[in-house]
Amino acid sequence: MDQKVGLFILLAAGLLCLSLVPVCRADDEVEDIEGEDLDVDVDDELEMDAQDEVPPAPKTPPAPKVTYKAPEPMGEHFFAESFDRGTLDGWVLSSAKKEEADEDIAKYDGKWAVEEMKDSKLPGDKGLVLKSKAKHHAISAQLLRPFTFDTKPLIIQYEVNFQSGIDCGGAYVKLLTQTPDLDLDQFVDKTPYTIMFGPDKCGEDYKLHFIFRHKNPKTGEFEEKHAKKPDADLRTYFTDKKTHMYTLVVNPDNSFEVLVDQTVVNSGSLLTDMTPPVNPPAEIEDPDDHKPEDWDERPKIQDPDSVKPEDWDEDAPAQIPDESAVKPDGWLEDEPEYIGDPDAVKPEDWDEDMDGEWEAPQVPNPACETAPGCGAWKRPMIDNPNYKGKWKPPMIDNPNYQGVWKPRKIPNPAYFEDLHPFRMTPFSAVGLELWSMTSDIFFDNFFITNERTTAERWANDGWGLKKAAEGAAEPGLAAQMLNAAEERPWLWVVYVLTVALPLVLIFVFCCTGKKKSTATPAQYKKTDEPQPDVKEDEEEEEEEEEEKAEEAEKGSPDAEEKSDEEESQAEKEATADELEDDVLRRSPRSRKPRKD
Repeated sequence: MDQKVGLFILLAAGLLCLSLVPVCRADDEVEDIEGEDLDVDVDDELEMDAQDEVPPAPKTPPAPKVTYKAPEPMGEHFFAESFDRGTLDGWVLSSAKKEEADEDIAKYDGKWAVEEMKDSKLPGDKGLVLKSKAKHHAISAQLLRPFTFDTKPLIIQYEVNFQSGIDCGGAYVKLLTQTPDLDLDQFVDKTPYTIMFGPDKCGEDYKLHFIFRHKNPKTGEFEEKHAKKPDADLRTYFTDKKTHMYTLVVNPDNSFEVLVDQTVVNSGSLLTDMTPPVNPPAEIEDPDDHKPEDWDERPKIQDPDSVKPEDWDEDAPAQIPDESAVKPDGWLEDEPEYIGDPDAVKPEDWDEDMDGEWEAPQVPNPACETAPGCGAWKRPMIDNPNYKGKWKPPMIDNPNYQGVWKPRKIPNPAYFEDLHPFRMTPFSAVGLELWSMTSDIFFDNFFITNERTTAERWANDGWGLKKAAEGAAEPGLAAQMLNAAEERPWLWVVYVLTVALPLVLIFVFCCTGKKKSTATPAQYKKTDEPQPDVKEDEEEEEEEEEEKAEEAEKGSPDAEEKSDEEESQAEKEATADELEDDVLRRSPRSRKPRKD
């Protein structure tokens, strides 16, 4: 019983912990923000009705409210933009046209706006919003000063919220290369960039780009290098309609990290984890080398000495009629298997000149329903035991096999070795050049620096505040489970099993227990159930009987005479029982009949 009570307590404690998860999570997020010296106003007072004489039942405290405070850039940085001024000051809208595109969609005329999110949890927090769909958008801004790749890392981070989801489109940024002819008013897709970074999606292909343009030290030409695809599942970042912070860190030792919400989702080296690789191979296949005409790549050939056996019949059919088969009795050879439908009537609009002679549709012959078959009987076909098929010589190892031919290797004339791809081309502007089939993409808190602590402080002051506000406004566990089940109906099965199984276990353990009844020796013998240990009880009874016998021996002569009388009486009763048994044995009724 103690085990049953313990199990029930554990189940109750587990359900209580699950119910407290949303509250604990919201409290933890608010405490983290206070630790960062943010202005957080938590309204946790309960409203009471003073006019009622009877005190009302206590109300559930409202969710913590987070007051927005614009982040302020601190420390070394090259660009910081929170859009909380409510204007596009410092940003340049492109007025160019995209080359090689239809005239009606070639112009970069997509609309931008600075506004709050549609379902903002932080009143006063504004961002840059892509307002048009199926349009080309281009907007850019100058850095405070050009970024040069030297001995410090590059850190770029910004926030994105797909408020209306995303069907097909991107939300990536471009770090525009510093060139003498850089004109932000003419910013297009072919404008040179140093790095392209950010989310992109079309169909079910979810991407998180990190591309940099590497300059060939021999030819001076630029080639795009793409980072390997992240192993993490990126789908949630595009579909949950939450604000996510994307961060790229490129270090002077050529390592890089891609983070989403301060969690690493991709990492590697510029030297080994880019496609195509930064450094070309030292050797390449000789384009002028050709395979010799007599080169034999066949590992197996037909045995030239093999001869077809004389009894090999290539013309024998694979199947033959079964000669042992006999036509079943009752087979109706004169009856066709199908007949014209006697109930069919030629349509009134049937034109024999146009449609030909009308024939009734075919239906199964009713006369064949009770017969084993109708029509001409044919013997069934069986496999031909003498069938061997077309003869082919057996295969043997090719004595002239030379292996698979490959062209010889020669030194790569375009080979170079760049051991410091981190030293990229300096950039002086940041831009968004996008096409999207979905509108209302929200951008916020762009930041470029070369100090990790500065980037983390900006992230905590901006995105950290949004995360806390969104977490405080999240529904409870029950509402989250219902919302998830609406998107994935199969979760209802999981919920039912999760709730029903503990209840069944509690009922089985607590309500169906039965006390065992004391079993008789006969029942023990029938069921072979282990008997209780009664050896000690038997020994105690024997000792008591021995003590009584000793006391009887030590007693008076009257007791001895009485004992002798009892023994004599017992002998007489035994003699009487023996006589009675002898009479019964001699009785005719007790005799068995003789078998003839």
